[in-house]
Amino acid sequence: MASLLEKELGVTCILPENLDTDILGTFSGEIERELSPLDAARQKCLLAMELTGTDLAVASEGSFGAHPLLYFLPADDELLVFMDKKNGLEIVVREISTKTNYNAKEVSSEEDLLAFAQSAQFPSHGLILKDKKEGFISIAKGIINTKELLETFAKFKQSNETVYVETDMRAHLNPSRMQVIEETTEKLIKKIKTTCPNCHTPGFGIKDSTPGLPCENCKAPTKSTLFHVYACQKCNHTQEAYFPNGKQEEDPTYCDRCNP
Repeated sequence: MASLLEKELGVTCILPENLDTDILGTFSGEIERELSPLDAARQKCLLAMELTGTDLAVASEGSFGAHPLLYFLPADDELLVFMDKKNGLEIVVREISTKTNYNAKEVSSEEDLLAFAQSAQFPSHGLILKDKKEGFISIAKGIINTKELLETFAKFKQSNETVYVETDMRAHLNPSRMQVIEETTEKLIKKIKTTCPNCHTPGFGIKDSTPGLPCENCKAPTKSTLFHVYACQKCNHTQEAYFPNGKQEEDPTYCDRCNP
């Protein structure tokens, strides 16, 4: 994120060393996230600005689970918040990607563990071991070598029939997630650079989407997007952009009348 933001926006990125974002929740479950992803990212920005005395901040917040449309696939849902306290601006972008190794499993043997590790792209991607799935007492995070993986498994296995293994979704131990964050950062930069045609405030972006793209066969409106509504958060100027997906009619496959 830092290299892209510095290159494209002319800023200098600072990472506060004494900012502990784990207080807002951890992927591994020791601390539950009580805030929504958006509110958690906002809180990170506010904490960072308070610690550094700056008036610009950017924060990411990731969520992992089933894809909202492709339910059988895991998804990385990344949210970025750019906050400009001086000008009262908040610019938000979101990216949902299937480029993730997110997974977890109870394993009872080294063979099962190593098979999971291979499918999770270990050791380039870190793993987490817990002595049990729920109510765990022992946890080992950031495992990135086979020796430590097997030794920790053997230790936890002494008191349990199975051990719970999961992918470590912290960005610095998950190159797949880093790639999605990079793509989301590029989207954020594009939105920041898109200014309102009326007052030239940065962050002129999509506020709403309206379905109704006509079917190319029967011409009935479909659920596909007909136009996006862009809005300015400063002067409230709006603008409609028709056919955002580059087509003026939808394939009948996605028409409820032609393909009920």
